[in-house]
Amino acid sequence: MKILAFIFFRCCLFPGLYSASAADTLAPTQSVRNGSTLVSSGQTFELGFFSPGESNDYYLGIWYKSFPDTVVWVGNREKPVTDSQAFLNISSTVYPFIFDGQNTTVWSTNSSGAAKNPVAQLLDSGNFVVKDADEVTESYLWESFDFPSDTQLAGMKLGRNFKTGVNRCLTAWKGVNDPSPGGFTFGVDDIGLTQFVLREGTEKRFQTGPWNGNRFSGLPLQVSPLIKHFFVVDTEEVYNMYEVMDKSAISRFTVNESGLLQRLVSYENTSEWTNMYTMQNDKCDDYARCGPNGICKINQTPICECLEGFVPRSEREWPVLNWTGGCVRRTPLDCQKRHGFLKIENVKLPDLLDFKFEERLNLKDCRAECLKNCSCTAYANSNHNGSGCIMWFGNLIDTREFIEEQSEQDIYIRLPASEIRKGDSIWKSRRTVIIVATSMISGLLALVLACWYMVCKYQRKKKESQSNKEDIELPLFDFVTIASATDNFSDSNKIGKGGFGLVYKGELFKGQEIAVKRLSSNSQQGVEQFKNEVAMISKLQHRNLVRLLGCCIKRDERVLIYEFMPNRSLNYFIFDETRRKLLTWPKRFEIIMGISRGLLYLHQDSRLRIIHRDLKASNVLLDSELNPKISDFGIAKMFGGDQVEAKTKRVVGTYGYMSPEYAIDGKFSVKSDVFSLGVLLLEIVSGKRNRGFNHPDHYHNLLGHAWLLWNDGKAMELMDPCLEDSCVEAQVVRCIQVGLLCVQKHVADRPTMSNVVPMLGNKEITTLPPPKEPGFYVERSSGDTNAEPLTENEVTLTMEEGR
Repeated sequence: MKILAFIFFRCCLFPGLYSASAADTLAPTQSVRNGSTLVSSGQTFELGFFSPGESNDYYLGIWYKSFPDTVVWVGNREKPVTDSQAFLNISSTVYPFIFDGQNTTVWSTNSSGAAKNPVAQLLDSGNFVVKDADEVTESYLWESFDFPSDTQLAGMKLGRNFKTGVNRCLTAWKGVNDPSPGGFTFGVDDIGLTQFVLREGTEKRFQTGPWNGNRFSGLPLQVSPLIKHFFVVDTEEVYNMYEVMDKSAISRFTVNESGLLQRLVSYENTSEWTNMYTMQNDKCDDYARCGPNGICKINQTPICECLEGFVPRSEREWPVLNWTGGCVRRTPLDCQKRHGFLKIENVKLPDLLDFKFEERLNLKDCRAECLKNCSCTAYANSNHNGSGCIMWFGNLIDTREFIEEQSEQDIYIRLPASEIRKGDSIWKSRRTVIIVATSMISGLLALVLACWYMVCKYQRKKKESQSNKEDIELPLFDFVTIASATDNFSDSNKIGKGGFGLVYKGELFKGQEIAVKRLSSNSQQGVEQFKNEVAMISKLQHRNLVRLLGCCIKRDERVLIYEFMPNRSLNYFIFDETRRKLLTWPKRFEIIMGISRGLLYLHQDSRLRIIHRDLKASNVLLDSELNPKISDFGIAKMFGGDQVEAKTKRVVGTYGYMSPEYAIDGKFSVKSDVFSLGVLLLEIVSGKRNRGFNHPDHYHNLLGHAWLLWNDGKAMELMDPCLEDSCVEAQVVRCIQVGLLCVQKHVADRPTMSNVVPMLGNKEITTLPPPKEPGFYVERSSGDTNAEPLTENEVTLTMEEGR
């Protein structure tokens, strides 16, 4: 205590002498006061006192020097200082501590041990550490990384140290301007198998599922060249950590005051954060959404159903979408009778509540062990490589279905032999009956049937064209439901627009997110586009085509309902100075291949040969994994039989992507789509728009610029500079060459999609034909940099915005 008093005395007498402003270290003879700070050596982080919002309280915090409002650590969260004369100091026995102006210790770390020559330092990782300056080894007596706030930084361990007892977990702020501990915590739940759990108080709100040696079973595999994750389990500790692989980027993982777990990223010379992803991706991530023995399926309606062999506990609650009561067995288990197991594929494993873990058992032995105990309700491998055994006892809670690409985890549910003998087909038909009956009781099916009847009656009464009389092979949604889902088509839910009309984000009352395209009342081509898109896309099924969920027709209203694409469109990324950096070369190449495969399907592999006629960056949507999906078939055309070309007097499309023969003569074919793809390839590689491209040395568009570079042997100069660290040069050059082959002036010179896909993806094809002169590349005069090709035909332009 004498030491503390002495330090306080000296600091108060000579505050200027002992200020540590702009340095990264703090000695016992120095202090950090309100207004002075420590700054890490690389100028990345800053430590000092801050007062959030309009609060009169002061907190010790660490923030990004380039983002002063982004506080990543708070020391005295539970003990704010009201005295502006408070200061931070360190001592040989109590490392960092805060004194107020009345000689009272407000906050300290309560560290044990002592140091002969302690010094505190703010590292460029954002870690505030105390060490003994006389020690040669880089060991810390205390570090802020052991006591996180709401943020995990790169290099920070999130988990438990069994040796020291330190449990590093994230705790949300109470409010946007209140750093005190809030209700949400996120940390490791080590109970033999390791998973991470988000809690609100003591109640679970989200859990990752157990670690299976490759990933957590409840999370889709996150593959990003920007972030490298580490998960370590040994006798001393269990933790998750990450590194940022791009030196121009910074990233943080946070739990906010609403309980959302988010990965945020920012790049040099930018002033904003981009949300890479939110860990709670959909309603099925809500803990125990479907109750005991229920399974959540986000791609169906309703999203909850009972596991096979189970039925709703309450016949009254499930029809009104109250699933908390869960399900019970249809046929109770009788230990005197034979049992078997039914395999359910691609799931998030149930929560580890009442379970047993046997590390040395394989799947076959796990089954035998579970059969021995009548209370064992299910079993699964604990490791993705087929080893390890988890057995559940009692109810199965928080199970969800994943699509095949997202999960490799299966579970085996114990059922009476009589249930299994009924066969999958019989049971699935009964399950369908249950779902249909449930929907009928809730009135949902009744609404759909009523809507269908009214539409048919309305169509007959109005004697619309024959195309209007064709059956619509899509679910019909009630207009009131769609209006409610979009908050009555509010501007805050608007996510795009086009020649058809506006596009809104919506959420059905079951939690499913949708994109709603509403026909504009003043659109001259919208009705035909609507009928065309329904007829086209309802018959198409491909992973790289956007999925149409249904439509709505009421009087003059025409609405299309799509699956929601959380990452908007391709042009939202590649033409933005900040977001373009999120699309490294491997991801851009995946997008190129996905678009190409989707177009090949339209031209060759689908039941109908479809010419899209408006392929462009804004009509390529990106899902949560940044997988591309071609959208907007409003002006697409269907070819039949041996038809290879058509002609129109009304040219519709987007300048910059239209082929010469289409823009000038109205002729279109699969080769006009190939031209659009070539433009898109060059845009993805360069990060530049074809239309409006400017260069100081010439007045060519992007196609002409690429052509000049190719002829000069400088093709790599076309590449977006942000791809320098991630590119594969041979792939980049190949994509540029294929792009130039696709945009050749003459139709006969362009390849078909059946040639384009192997040209791009088959490494064994080592020689490609040399490209010829592109269409629409001729140099413009300096006074006409925005000149467009002229045509006597009617041209309808569509807006280059996300749909």
